[in-house]
Amino acid sequence: MPLLLLLPLLALCLVALVIALLPLSLWQRYRRGHARRRAVGWAVGVNAWASLVALALFAASAAASALWIDGALVHAAGGVAAGAVLGTVGLWLTRFEHDGAQLHYTPNRLLVAALTLLVAARIAVALWRSAHLGDAAPAPWWLQPATLFSTGGALLGYASAYAWGVRRRLRGGSA
Repeated sequence: MPLLLLLPLLALCLVALVIALLPLSLWQRYRRGHARRRAVGWAVGVNAWASLVALALFAASAAASALWIDGALVHAAGGVAAGAVLGTVGLWLTRFEHDGAQLHYTPNRLLVAALTLLVAARIAVALWRSAHLGDAAPAPWWLQPATLFSTGGALLGYASAYAWGVRRRLRGGSA
């Protein structure tokens, strides 16, 4: 019987730990996001193709959610388009270096910081929404549930455009 009482306490402690480590996680995302890295052919290819699979699953979930959330598909498509443009800009701002036969690249610090802040802002909005779930007043447009799809679309669009650009650059293109 006492073991059954410990399970909810353990689950609560796990949630508290995740919330406590969230700032550290975002800081590590920023630190690793702008680090210089080597473009390994197979890893870049897997990343590019996996981003397309993620985009397809995201589009399917946005289409399914559009049955309940007005504007989900439109926000998702707009976010993916904006993210693709941002990914292309990110490629232009990335520093590529050839060391013999290997390609190294360093993403732009400001763009990585902006994307990390976007993730942090979306987490903050989600926490705020969950705290005010029972409020009768309508939320402003940027707090509507459909904006979650625009944020996710922007991040996925950026990741996909950036991965395909690095793949093209690695294969000898002029991305």
